[in-house]
Amino acid sequence: MIKNITEKIKYIGVDDTDIDLFESQYIVPNGVSYNSYVILDEKVAVMDTVDLRKCDEWLNNLATALEGRTPDYLIVQHLEPDHAGSIAKVLERYPEMQIVASDKAIKMMPQFFYEVNFEGRIIGVKEGGTLSLGGRTLHFAMAPMVHWPEVMVTYDSSEKVLFSADGFGKFGALAHDEEWACEARRYYFNICGKYGAPVQALLKKAAQLDIAIICPLHGPILTENLGYYIGLYDTWSKYEPEDEGVLVAYASIHGNTAEVAKKFADILRAKGAKKVVVSDLSRSDMAEVVEDAFRYSRLVVAAASYDSDVFPPMHDFLHHLAIKGFCKRRIGIIENGSWAPSAGRAMRNIIDRFKDVEVIEDMVTIISRMKPADMPALERLADEILADKCSRCTE
Repeated sequence: MIKNITEKIKYIGVDDTDIDLFESQYIVPNGVSYNSYVILDEKVAVMDTVDLRKCDEWLNNLATALEGRTPDYLIVQHLEPDHAGSIAKVLERYPEMQIVASDKAIKMMPQFFYEVNFEGRIIGVKEGGTLSLGGRTLHFAMAPMVHWPEVMVTYDSSEKVLFSADGFGKFGALAHDEEWACEARRYYFNICGKYGAPVQALLKKAAQLDIAIICPLHGPILTENLGYYIGLYDTWSKYEPEDEGVLVAYASIHGNTAEVAKKFADILRAKGAKKVVVSDLSRSDMAEVVEDAFRYSRLVVAAASYDSDVFPPMHDFLHHLAIKGFCKRRIGIIENGSWAPSAGRAMRNIIDRFKDVEVIEDMVTIISRMKPADMPALERLADEILADKCSRCTE
């Protein structure tokens, strides 16, 4: 696909609708785009490559956009293989082209392309560095840990374009016209979610720029209402809830814990909860449940005991939250067990790794199946999870 972003900047990326799992773990029913751009000035700069699996299509797009010209520079903003996988191929086709990258990327490049001789072909840039293409100047800002240590972003001051690397990206091929926020949120929290502080640092740099267009490495080019997208990134990277609501995530073996979770959701709704989302961790897309955990202000986890621990889908979910830096939420716990309930203790051991959370100290324990006698405890937990101030929370 070739598309004019401006008169001198063309989109030359490719859609991948054949991929089954992005990064071998994320379900992408609408595929993913690998975005690349070319700037046609007095000198020609190519902005990143694409995954090797789509290299031939991308090289054809590049050749068509060049219209016989030879690229002078390849700007490498991010070395992850879905963006840098075609570096060796494009260098082979255009042997005079020089690579422009951060010092950290230059050090890492031989790890991926040990067969390439980079001597004399690399220009290192640092924070505030510039590159003249003749009629315009590119400005480079380092963005370490958004979400790799070598990342940088590029600003074209003449046309007010920010090439944002993985920032503002989303799942979904460009051929699929869909609402931005849902898949951008799922992308952010699962790919960049751990790195809120580096994202905040990058947003502060971006705030100093006059930006008219954002060109990410995945997803659509953003040209309108940029404050909306930047505002969401600000909320997400501060780990603040985006919406008031409760996620009830459950892990049930034979359906008894599922029954409790669904009943508890009904109790929450009856008490006026603005939004209640119920997710079956054995069957739901884990990335979507992680997304919802960060989206809403409160979390209740319900799980069966298993091998003196907790049913593995719940362990997996809480582990995902822990490594993504989950924080600033109120959490309630429901456990189920038939002879020696262990799920609550196991869940609490992981939750205690979360920072700045309110945990309702009195968990609800179900013995095998929910009974009428369990209703008062579930009602109390619902009151506590919805309260403006939690009287039985510990930090």
